Amino acid sequence: MEETIVSVVGDMVRACPGAISLGQGVVHYPPPPEALEGARRFLEKPHHKYSPVPGLPELIEAAKAKLLAENAVTVGPGRRVMITAGANMGFVNALMAVTDPGDEVIVPMPYYFNHTRATAMAGCRAVSVPTDASYQLDPAAIRRAVTPKTRVVVTVSPNNPSGAVYTEASLREVNLLCREKGLYHVCDEAYEYFTYGGVRHFSPASIPGSEPYTISLYSLSKAYGFASWRIGYMVVPAHLFEEVEKVQDVLVICPPTISQYAALGALRAGPDYCRRRVREMEKVRALVLEELSKIGNICHVPRTDGAFYFLIGVDTDMDQMTLVERLIKEYGVGVVPGRCCGLDRKCHLRVSYGGLAGNSVAEGIGRLVKGLSGLVS
Repeated sequence: MEETIVSVVGDMVRACPGAISLGQGVVHYPPPPEALEGARRFLEKPHHKYSPVPGLPELIEAAKAKLLAENAVTVGPGRRVMITAGANMGFVNALMAVTDPGDEVIVPMPYYFNHTRATAMAGCRAVSVPTDASYQLDPAAIRRAVTPKTRVVVTVSPNNPSGAVYTEASLREVNLLCREKGLYHVCDEAYEYFTYGGVRHFSPASIPGSEPYTISLYSLSKAYGFASWRIGYMVVPAHLFEEVEKVQDVLVICPPTISQYAALGALRAGPDYCRRRVREMEKVRALVLEELSKIGNICHVPRTDGAFYFLIGVDTDMDQMTLVERLIKEYGVGVVPGRCCGLDRKCHLRVSYGGLAGNSVAEGIGRLVKGLSGLVS
């Protein structure tokens, strides 16, 4: 299984006093006050036994209401919602429920590294399929990659690591392919609120008739500043619910109850909290693009419209990890090498601008631009 690159880079940054991390995929802002109030409500009358494996009923109902209002996803007899300890757990739940060792899982490349790691842990084979020059899906390439062993097609939109927001047309085409071939379409939508310039996020589970084969994953970690609380939720076909519940019972028994109370408060705060933060992040994003444009002779930045990442190409023959180490040690800035996302032929770096406030991001990007100029040009 691939090494945990983000942790490796994080350790290197911590070992270098004063270094700034542009590696970790988190937001810099905290949960809304309603979330903390929800946690306080739990502490007023705490109970220390397990809560239901699928999650608190009231949180499940809140998630259903959110899905209908914001994603046009109706949860009826053919679908169930399960609260998870983050979207990563939702992915493992899904994979363990629908695959057997030796099955194949199609992942568009660049891929989210934890998806391929989970696939390896399940004894399955990740089949990476290239995207285009703007990191958009190539449904025809995905179709060509399907074999008798294929069980799942994964899409992540808005995308980690590229920031691409897949088009509605391409997501519909992939979803239809899954229907035709008898595959499951696993849709990771953890960054659903992070879109810019009028681009809209599309949820494939909103497609009529998609209930039996579409699995959708959501998270509070990003939009609501909930990373350490470990809460997300998944929408699964009703016929899979019992199998998914078995997996979750083995892995965690139940999501942390206090975190579920906090999540209920967050959902009551609603999407306006997230959207205000995204508007602030859009200014930071513009600053990052402006700074990176100064080294356009050595750095290629495909323009994407989502998440809080840029996946940049660097014109160098230097090994990716060597470049990352030198940026940290000599210039005090950490980024993630693209090799952990399947991009190992040329030098790519994932730059995250979500985890720091404006001034810190400006300093970090300034160091990155200076470092690449000094090490590459």
